[in-house]
Amino acid sequence: MLTPVLASLLPLLLLFRISFCQYSSDQCSWKGSGLTHEGHARDVEQVYLRCSQGSLEWLYPTGAIIVNLRPNTVSPAAARLSVCIKPSSDSRGTNIYLDRNGKLRLLLREQDQVQGKVLCFSIQEGALFIEAVPHMDISRRITAFQYELVSERVGLEAQSMSAPCQPCSDAEMLLAVCTNDFVARGSIMKVEQEEEHSSVTVDISRLYRQKTRVFVSGGVRVRRWTGRIKMPPQCGVKSGDGEFLFTGTVRFGEAWMGCAPRYKDFVRLYHEAQQRGTNPCQVDTD
Repeated sequence: MLTPVLASLLPLLLLFRISFCQYSSDQCSWKGSGLTHEGHARDVEQVYLRCSQGSLEWLYPTGAIIVNLRPNTVSPAAARLSVCIKPSSDSRGTNIYLDRNGKLRLLLREQDQVQGKVLCFSIQEGALFIEAVPHMDISRRITAFQYELVSERVGLEAQSMSAPCQPCSDAEMLLAVCTNDFVARGSIMKVEQEEEHSSVTVDISRLYRQKTRVFVSGGVRVRRWTGRIKMPPQCGVKSGDGEFLFTGTVRFGEAWMGCAPRYKDFVRLYHEAQQRGTNPCQVDTD
């Protein structure tokens, strides 16, 4: 049963569809209202989001929607992408499934969404089928999440944080410096064990690249940066002496560790590859 306020608005909302898409070069978001489904709750609306990251917000969900997540470029590499979603802590009102050729697999129950945990799946596993859970009063039900398209390896690591840490090969290490979201030289100041991951506080002496501001500058005169990098607790990282080359990805505004060799080992590897002419990109190691 609708609240009196929503009931009074329903005739108007049925005339005007409250759903829109916002597009930019690297983000795509959708916001809609289930009130437009109230008169035909059995209908399933198709939503297409063709961006590398974005968000969805479904107010007062009724019926169901199918969310198709795709990259905004056509490439054979797109088949190897993973989709990661992070529900809002206030998200409720629906169950979320994976829909592959009409076969549904439960991904997130309504009660699980409030935990805000990141879940990842291969883009080949299908679209998101978001089905409203029947409630007498839908006025306080909003389903909301952020999404990102990431490389398959990053997606698998996000989905199973209990997996043991795998050391990077020489080729992976060299490629990470060229392609990862952040690359920085520095040392480990502190390691804190949290519920499902370790939080590593780092002191950066040289910042090569960062996708977003995960490392904060100490000021114009102080050419150093600080920040936190997350990683699985099984990696057993410890604070101590020595410099490292930190590389990794940024997921939902947080830095996650990728390859992190000791800096002297990276320099040796880089110079060996440079002599062979096999470096995928140039890095200033002076």
